[in-house]
Amino acid sequence: MDMQSKAKKLIEMIQTAPVEWKPLGEVAEIGTGSSNRQDEEHDGEYPFYVRSKNILRSSTYQFNETAIIIPGEGGIGDIFHYAEGKYALHQRAYRVHVVIPDLSPKFLYYFMNVDFKRYIQAKSVGATATSIRKPMLQRFPIPIPPLEIQQKIVKILDKFTELEATLEATLEAELALRKRQYRYYRDFLLDFNNQIGGRIADGYKGRLKDVVWKTLGEVVNIKNGKDWKNLSSGDIPVYGSGGVMGYVDTFAYDKPSVLIPRKGSITNIFYADFPFWNVDTIYYTEIDTSKLKPKFFYYFMRTIDLMVLDTGSGRPSLTQTILNKIKIPIPPLPEQEKIVAILDKFDTLTHSISEGLPYEIALRRKQYEYYRGQLLSFPKAA
Repeated sequence: MDMQSKAKKLIEMIQTAPVEWKPLGEVAEIGTGSSNRQDEEHDGEYPFYVRSKNILRSSTYQFNETAIIIPGEGGIGDIFHYAEGKYALHQRAYRVHVVIPDLSPKFLYYFMNVDFKRYIQAKSVGATATSIRKPMLQRFPIPIPPLEIQQKIVKILDKFTELEATLEATLEAELALRKRQYRYYRDFLLDFNNQIGGRIADGYKGRLKDVVWKTLGEVVNIKNGKDWKNLSSGDIPVYGSGGVMGYVDTFAYDKPSVLIPRKGSITNIFYADFPFWNVDTIYYTEIDTSKLKPKFFYYFMRTIDLMVLDTGSGRPSLTQTILNKIKIPIPPLPEQEKIVAILDKFDTLTHSISEGLPYEIALRRKQYEYYRGQLLSFPKAA
């Protein structure tokens, strides 16, 4: 029987199982820690739980137990840790340690993940809760079905959690592999210095002698961006060094162009084959298309480590003078087109995996959350 079938069968059992509701303060010991962030030791022996999803380390511990850890401020209802053994705890984080034998700590952990945020939001009368106090925790109602059912629920939810983590790791590894393959073939096809064997798109052995090298300034005209504060809203994208910032109703340029950051995130390179506006943190380029295909230029620029060209003025920045000196290989236009066609295919494959990755993970999480919600939904006493 697969996990979904087991979950469905258990959900049916839950509907008829006896359930006793008790406030959290009656079934668990609740308290805070005594440590501060300065108590962190990077190579400490013990986990140090603070008010974030990150778990720090400490050379000392305050508790030796099984407990659910939640922040007292920030991330309320979104951050839960399941601690087992020795650990240190921040003075504004709460520990919830079960003290009755007929309540599974892991069952309580899963239930709090599902229901605690709703409870806190209801107590906050629609406002966002920025902090919680011990009495709020003590009054949180907890369902206590038979221990056997709790253990079965925990077993299924542990397995769903494991499957979700395995899937995510597998898809992440697949994406990383595809990206490495893409970078290899991109660099291979654009290596006109013959550093790693020469880039031959179609087996033509003499292509290197047909390559002409020019400076970027000889084939591209770099143009500055402009402010967009006084422009009306529309559907023309506005580019900055971090990507699309918003949309306006007019454009700075409407031909294919490569956008190169002037300052900020200078490693970002964008290709636009549609009308766009760009602000002063990013250049656009007017390209001599009789010599250089815009998409070929885009792919070549992505092989360059622009951080090496940083002016060193504090905030990362690139000047037109520096960029204009970059050497650009200019193979015959048909050769450029063949290279672009190959790299477009690799780019599409990589992006489809990249876009598909969060989609696949989201589907699995949605499925997991559905069963988790059903497995932890118990009727309240009338």
